[in-house]
Amino acid sequence: KTYCFHGYWISDWTSIDPNFGREEDLAKLVETAHAHGIRVIMDVIVNHTGPVTELDPVWPDEWVRTEPQCTYQDYESTVTCTLVKNLPDILTESDQEVELPPQLLEKWAKEGRLEKEMTELDAFFERTGYPRAPRYYIIKWLTDFVRKYGIDGYRLDTAKHIEESIWGELGKEAQAALEDWKHLHPDKVLDNNDFYMVGEVYGYGISGGRLYGFGDREVDFFNHEIDAMINFEFKESAKLDYEKLFASYSEKLQGPLKGVSVVNYISSHDDGGPFDKKRLKTIEAGTKLLLCPGASQVYYGDESSRELDIPGTEGDATLRSKMNWEEIESNAVRNGVPTAEILLHYQKLGQFRRDHPSVGAGIHHMISESPYIFSRVYDTDEYSDRVVAGLELKPGKKQIDLNGLYEEGTVLRDYYSGLKVSVKGDKVTVDSPYTMVLLGL
Repeated sequence: KTYCFHGYWISDWTSIDPNFGREEDLAKLVETAHAHGIRVIMDVIVNHTGPVTELDPVWPDEWVRTEPQCTYQDYESTVTCTLVKNLPDILTESDQEVELPPQLLEKWAKEGRLEKEMTELDAFFERTGYPRAPRYYIIKWLTDFVRKYGIDGYRLDTAKHIEESIWGELGKEAQAALEDWKHLHPDKVLDNNDFYMVGEVYGYGISGGRLYGFGDREVDFFNHEIDAMINFEFKESAKLDYEKLFASYSEKLQGPLKGVSVVNYISSHDDGGPFDKKRLKTIEAGTKLLLCPGASQVYYGDESSRELDIPGTEGDATLRSKMNWEEIESNAVRNGVPTAEILLHYQKLGQFRRDHPSVGAGIHHMISESPYIFSRVYDTDEYSDRVVAGLELKPGKKQIDLNGLYEEGTVLRDYYSGLKVSVKGDKVTVDSPYTMVLLGL
């Protein structure tokens, strides 16, 4: 027996799994997040339905294939196949017009919304001119959540398992949907940013630049409305020292990947080889993740040393243990480090990164090797931001060289100690018990 708490086994793209809540709850979640300046990214599936069960019959042959199973030898055996046994694969390559699955029509009729859903589909296909092929139905259903609630972006699950051009089609419709939402809700608009899409191309690493190799061909997913790719390489990169890590990532993001980005992580829901699985380097892990160029994904419990090695679990279950709220409340100590200390470390780094886009998007420059001090500078025609940070410093009074980045008398905040310091002679002096300094306006 298995339980679909992950949300990837879809039977109806138009409704919320009641285990998660109702649409009203989703609306409240987005509205509350936006009220706090938080953007919301929805995890979306186009690749497959849920598995076939007694209660979930397979969708019609015009919609899905149930074989062959993917072998990942080349492009075709990665895309035109089922991910695993009993996970029907949507015929995303097809332009053939299809009728809706009977089980879906029956469900909508029982819920009293059949006419509404059919009317909306008619309007969508009339507006877009798309054929009524499987992928266009799904594109309509997914972008409805953007148009109704102002979702800010998508995480594209199993992105390498469908034709990459489809992400471009989805991205364009999602952008139009977000613009519609902003037009109808001018008082709720946070910014003028475009719709954001991050791709989960399993196995992609930053060293590949813009390309991912299938064996017989290479694909540039960034050419298809994707803004960033999840970086499966970071868990290995994090073994480097700070300067080698930061400098190499800055060089790649300011070079081959300029204009796009990667999303780094130290642990995730389905990567069995996370960095620091035993949670022996929690402070170092947080520092590298949240100060590295690129975007940072904090998987739940990274910030509180949630255990990743659970006896008796099978497969990915060890990565998905219960959140350790009790350990946070009791300030439990794991491997010599109190939980509250780890959490506060993540909070300070997270606030620094939140307030200063240069941390993730700026150009990295080492100011001093010993003590280790570096800057990040982000400049565009519309916006400018710069920070200076020092790591592995001595507790107590420390002088930080600013490398000409701030004018004399400028008051800077050290995000790690909370102190405010003034620039004098291109330096600041920070007197704190910490070994880290995070300076910004």
